[in-house]
Amino acid sequence: MKRRFSPVVVTTYQRRWAGDFVRIARRIRESVGDAAVRIDHIGSTAVLGLAAKDVIDLQVTIRDLSRAGELRSRLKAAGFRQGGRVQYDVFHGMAKTDPGLRKLFMREPEGERRAHVHVRELGRFNQRYALLVRDYLRSSQAARDAYALLKRRAARLFPRSIDGYLRLKEPVFHLLYEAASLWAGRVGWTPDEDYR
Repeated sequence: MKRRFSPVVVTTYQRRWAGDFVRIARRIRESVGDAAVRIDHIGSTAVLGLAAKDVIDLQVTIRDLSRAGELRSRLKAAGFRQGGRVQYDVFHGMAKTDPGLRKLFMREPEGERRAHVHVRELGRFNQRYALLVRDYLRSSQAARDAYALLKRRAARLFPRSIDGYLRLKEPVFHLLYEAASLWAGRVGWTPDEDYR
């Protein structure tokens, strides 16, 4: 089967993204109940003023990913797609199957507003990373502006290749993590919760 082409478009920040997140998070909470410890708006659309692709990223945090079957079933019953197996995020210097990178990934129900749902385990590296980098970008105008510039250039270089776009951005994630870790130590960071 041929993969459907979707152009890589980075747009200016849209105020509606925050409301879009709340609507999707509410639907997820109604579907999964207390199985989710927290539901957070992550990624670029979660950072006021940051240019982004028009995709809402949500992180659903659970206590034990190995017991996520019921949560996955409830999300599928609500129309969310994919999520059939455990996947791994990628982070330089960590093994491809490091438990700290495990997640379930799901997408929006067919025909609905584009959303990526990352189900991660509380306290794992990838769960903390998403919140740390989000909060760092929220706090640093310079980092936010530099990241937006890189994303716009990557989209211009790879307007027809999401893989190329992501490959160009990957090293930046590691740099952002280093800067965010230093910032977190300096300010005594703990993650705020976006939606309960």
